[in-house]
Amino acid sequence: MKATTILVIDDEPKIVRFIQTSLSLAGYRVLPAYTAREAIQAFEQERPDLLILDLGLPDMDGYEVLENIRSYSTVPIIILTARDDEQNKVRGLEMGADDYITKPFGTPELKARIEAVLRRAQWSPAPGDITEFRWRDLHIDFRRRRVKMRDREIHLTPTEYDLLRMITQHAGHVLTHTELLTQVWGEEYRNDLAILRVNISRLRQKLEDDPREPRYIVTVPGIGYTLPSD
Repeated sequence: MKATTILVIDDEPKIVRFIQTSLSLAGYRVLPAYTAREAIQAFEQERPDLLILDLGLPDMDGYEVLENIRSYSTVPIIILTARDDEQNKVRGLEMGADDYITKPFGTPELKARIEAVLRRAQWSPAPGDITEFRWRDLHIDFRRRRVKMRDREIHLTPTEYDLLRMITQHAGHVLTHTELLTQVWGEEYRNDLAILRVNISRLRQKLEDDPREPRYIVTVPGIGYTLPSD
């Protein structure tokens, strides 16, 4: 079975070595890149299954790398941020990152974040699950992971897709912030409202005619979100 390939982009050799050693022992194939140029070249040549991207690179802003790759790929991306750097974390999520890891971090957290993101990227319906969803102009084919709005395909990151899947599979019911955070990201995210709000905002930008007046993902103030059933 082909090993999952992870591209690690960071200009600090110690961090790259730590990640490479930790993930190689866990069975991943790890590609190192120390500059934005190396990262983009490696991505285009190797098409890795996941990226771990530090935002502070010597030759190009890490956000530019994120924007560049997001312009043509929905590959899972985890960004590395400094401790308590809320602004950079939110900006990275707004630009399409699936998750973040705060420095310093240990092997268990690193592996857990990677496994969670890959699980979202690889989810497919089990026997007996709903395989299709249609409502108004929205059509989701869960078997093919395809989302369409008025027959126009909408490209979602793995996290955006999983969040939309949760909301549509509970259409007509209100899902609380905590329910969405724990089901999509994991128990350790139960209080991370920022990551939920950013991804809801990104979904609305892609699905709604007017994201300020959403018809598909409706806010229930102080509680959570719902997709109306009629």
